[in-house]
Amino acid sequence: MTLCSFDKSKNRIAEAKRYMPGGVSSQFRFGVSPTPLVFERAEGVYLHDIDGNRLIDYYMALGPMILGHSPADVIQAARDQYERGLLYGGQSELEFQAARLICEMVPCAERVRFASSGSEAAQLALRLARAMTGRSTVVKFEGHYHGWLDSVLWSVAPPADLMGPEAQPVPFAGSAGQDPQAGAHVEVLSWNRPELVAERLALGDVAAVIMEPVMCNSGGILPAPGYLQAVRDACSRSGTVLIFDEVITGFRAAPGGAQQLLGVTPDLAIFAKAIANGFSVAAVAGKADIMDRLASGGIVHGGTYNAQPVAMAATIATLRRLSAPGTYELMASRGHRLMEGIRGVLDRAGIRATVTGLPQIFHVALGLEKPATNYRDLLAVDRKTYVRLTTALLERGVRALERGSWFMSTEHDEAIIDTTVAAFEDAVRSVLVEQRA
Repeated sequence: MTLCSFDKSKNRIAEAKRYMPGGVSSQFRFGVSPTPLVFERAEGVYLHDIDGNRLIDYYMALGPMILGHSPADVIQAARDQYERGLLYGGQSELEFQAARLICEMVPCAERVRFASSGSEAAQLALRLARAMTGRSTVVKFEGHYHGWLDSVLWSVAPPADLMGPEAQPVPFAGSAGQDPQAGAHVEVLSWNRPELVAERLALGDVAAVIMEPVMCNSGGILPAPGYLQAVRDACSRSGTVLIFDEVITGFRAAPGGAQQLLGVTPDLAIFAKAIANGFSVAAVAGKADIMDRLASGGIVHGGTYNAQPVAMAATIATLRRLSAPGTYELMASRGHRLMEGIRGVLDRAGIRATVTGLPQIFHVALGLEKPATNYRDLLAVDRKTYVRLTTALLERGVRALERGSWFMSTEHDEAIIDTTVAAFEDAVRSVLVEQRA
């Protein structure tokens, strides 16, 4: 097998550092192995880089490209709107249509407000919750990510020696330069522990509980049976707003997101990524009595690019395609097949690992004997070996995230899955040989 080379990307990134810190525009693209890549084009499941490699993609832009790269219908919808106007500084019929689709698809969605990124949407949801309750405290969970802003970037990836006891975690700031006062009203709990949530909310002073309904960012962890409903009940008893961060699971887990799949309805939910297949769109959706405070409650929410018409056209095209019968069933079937293929390779090689999560977004964790239930369990993951594995896999033409996540799309067909499993098996062999040397 001829291995891919990435010398041109490596050199171009080095040159770009003269103008851009690290040669990238997001910290999550920085420091990847063997180098951040530079791409020329993409279609379907493939990325083409400047070294001439054609790579099977499981990054899927970290989740948005659920219909694959450059789907013709989404591109055409955007192109048609380009001819009519880019930005009006006012409303368009397209945003009304997009909002109606979301309200028809998502269980909690009685009203929708658009934004441009998941980080922005999270801030709006928290502001709404505080305005609704008149309270300040927000509860989040270890390992859950709700954007990079100061008020929520707490205990996303805390080191083991600074976490404190599980029954009383110590909030850990995720960035240098982060305002410590921004976390003054943020409390952190361990996830999948319903008794901890019930005990804290019983004090009656928490404005919001915010969580990923499936813990996708850190490790593909499903909620324990009954956990989401227990949190829902505790929030209802205490008058606390329950927020689901469905930036990843929204329109990926099911047409109505993880809340539809798992049967628990939050008060508010935030969406981004798969909502518009690569266009910059996010949304907050939720109960009318909360959302309508944006019209009458003195709450400020702005954004020059909110509901930009071209992006709204892409949103409509994406959601209509995802609403087609059989879409999720087919994607789930193929995702399960890939999960089983990867699990089989690891088992045959005698590598201790778990493959967990949803078939549309799953997680591979080396070093675990059983599926993790929360962030603390993930501290046992062998991340260094997994990075060597994903590097070897990339050299064999398959791009998967170093943190363990695998994003499926509607375009990953049976032949692509077979090719992926074969490449994964060869990559595993190469890593084992390297370890024995």
